Amino acid sequence: MEALKDVRILDMTHVQAGPTCSQLLAWMGADVIKFEPPQGDATRGQLRDVPNADSLYFTMLNCNKRSITVNMKSAEGKQVFTDLLKQCDIMMENFGPGVLERLGFTWEKIHEINPKIVVGSIKGFGSSGPYADFKAYENVAQAMGGAMSTTGVPDGPPFVTGAQIGDSGTGLHLAIGLLAALHQARRDGVGQYVEVAMMDGVMNLCRVKWRDHQRLTRGALSEYSVPTHKGMDATPRAGNDSGGGQLGNAIRCKPGGPNDFIYVVVQEAVWDALAKRIGPDVGMPELAADPKFATIGERRKNQSEMWELIGEFALKYTKREFMAILNELDVPCGPIMSTEDLFNDEHVKLREMMVELPHPERGTWYNVGMPIKLSASPAKIERSPLLGEHTEDVLKNVLRYDDAKIGALKAAGAFSAPPKKAK
Repeated sequence: MEALKDVRILDMTHVQAGPTCSQLLAWMGADVIKFEPPQGDATRGQLRDVPNADSLYFTMLNCNKRSITVNMKSAEGKQVFTDLLKQCDIMMENFGPGVLERLGFTWEKIHEINPKIVVGSIKGFGSSGPYADFKAYENVAQAMGGAMSTTGVPDGPPFVTGAQIGDSGTGLHLAIGLLAALHQARRDGVGQYVEVAMMDGVMNLCRVKWRDHQRLTRGALSEYSVPTHKGMDATPRAGNDSGGGQLGNAIRCKPGGPNDFIYVVVQEAVWDALAKRIGPDVGMPELAADPKFATIGERRKNQSEMWELIGEFALKYTKREFMAILNELDVPCGPIMSTEDLFNDEHVKLREMMVELPHPERGTWYNVGMPIKLSASPAKIERSPLLGEHTEDVLKNVLRYDDAKIGALKAAGAFSAPPKKAK
């Protein structure tokens, strides 16, 4: 049996942060009902690459869900929503500040309707504090959570990361909170409100930068390749430094293309073997005994020269060839993998991290697979739903509405967009 087979989730989230969370829970077996307005999640049409088909932005974040369309601006639609709340264990939303409350559904009202339900909420900055009413996007969260100020090089502008830590990272945090709250609700019989702010989630993922911020009050950061000093007011950008106790950096390989790099971590335990392997090829056969590099403290002081020597050696090899050499020496390393590299990588295929799926409008497409591997209940990934594909199914089999009631609700506009007002 799937791990979350007995969990039903009413998912009102849209775009990326919330759908990331609900998709993971759906892959673990939860019955996720994607509750959409009649026009659908905005991402269905964003960055569309196939005419008249749901975009990859939508399909890649909404697998294994059922879709129901409801007009929450109608009294009948609100009644459907209320009835669904009574049948669900979790409700999720990531509306802008005050949107759900203006529809008449405060946390207190939802808790009154179903005292056991867990409500998950994603906000840019949370529901309290001076930023509570501000809107946020992925890169806004990265900017305000500390990621951008610590990403890049000292003399250049701050950079966003390629990984979606503001949106998808926040969704992962919410999944943890929801499962904890659900466990407590089933134990104690009372649900609760679970809130994750995107800014807070980014701060949590930047934890090592707060470590270094506090260390600066006592002295320089010796592992950094850029200048630091006691009393420095903020953790600096440090390019591709490892950010840990061991030195690390990205090293260029042949033929010198934009992704022809390998990331290398020089642990204390591997330096001797590494130096003996590269030394003769760079004109320094006694490199392993050179006092400038003999200890980790000395290598930190002279790391720029150390990286130049490793870089000179690496230019003779492709990133895969250099990885093979380093693996024989037990040196932690990894080639910089482009999206094309990953798409064709045998390890990725073996781990089922690129999954081929059919779609009635798109045809064959690919999604990133389930990163959490459960031995007794592996994920079975299914395509995303078409807009409103499961409306009648949910009304009949979850809410137990009969045909007459469904017909009356349709006639009243519970599942369709309200008519446009005449100008």
